[in-house]
Amino acid sequence: MTNPPAHSPASSASVRPEPCDVAIVGGGAGGLSAALVLGRARRSVVVIDAGEPRNAPATQLHGYLTRDGMSPQAFLLAGREEIESYGVQLRRGQVTTAVPSTGGFTLTCLDGSAITARRLILATGLVDRLPDLPGLAKRWGNDVVHCPYCHGWELRDTPTAVLASSAEDLMKALVVSRLSGDTVLIQHELTDAELTVQARRRLAAAHVDVVDARASEVLVENDALTAVRLADGRMVRCRVLYISPRFDVRDEILRQLDVDMHETKFGRYPVTDETGKSSEDGLWIVGNAASATEQVVHAASGGYKAAQAINTSLLVQDLDHNA
Repeated sequence: MTNPPAHSPASSASVRPEPCDVAIVGGGAGGLSAALVLGRARRSVVVIDAGEPRNAPATQLHGYLTRDGMSPQAFLLAGREEIESYGVQLRRGQVTTAVPSTGGFTLTCLDGSAITARRLILATGLVDRLPDLPGLAKRWGNDVVHCPYCHGWELRDTPTAVLASSAEDLMKALVVSRLSGDTVLIQHELTDAELTVQARRRLAAAHVDVVDARASEVLVENDALTAVRLADGRMVRCRVLYISPRFDVRDEILRQLDVDMHETKFGRYPVTDETGKSSEDGLWIVGNAASATEQVVHAASGGYKAAQAINTSLLVQDLDHNA
């Protein structure tokens, strides 16, 4: 992946940057979208990006109008070029600490440099934790995928298996069945209680076969998925495998700032309003740092809304101060 351009002032710990209006931690769709809107509003903005996007293993992104089929790398490169055209500073690095300070926040980066900002956006995303099956990780983003809306069209009309980790995967199997007439649900971690009579009826109506066994291994031949081996030795022949990763939010800064969190079916996530504003005054959270279900297009929309709210808050603050 192409990294953001290194700027010598940001990479030198001996140079203290000027304060900015908004610091954005994370240079994915959410962070770049917010930076674009704020840059166009003539705000001084710094984006700090560690270069670890969640969708890096994927070759294409889908479902984003006018950008369908674009590579994630090309998408990010285009976004970086756009924000820099409005004077936004893009810095490669990792923020290690964030603390409230007079009038905003002070961020310290791994290289020792510091940034002060009146407002802060966290767009740090999450990390996918894949099922611990031999052979699976190497196929991730290729023929082992998680979202039928992201990958289903490209993998249509292909023998497909869905590895069930919870009741959520029952609906995934039904959606996948619209894309492949040869779909198998591997029960894996799905309990008998979750596989209700109604669920079985729906699966049968969708012509989805159910295999009552745990998976033990993903088999690959000639750089292609060929089957899933079950714990009892049977094989499920397939060319595509849908899984549901576990999600780990990159929450180091959230914990440092003691942001209010709440439990969701995907884990603990920060409490935010409709613009992404958190319980910490001056802090907005967008993208997968705010919700596990955000796709690229959702993250971009969230960044846009957060940027509008932040620009308004800064404008009102300055006018009230000078009134």
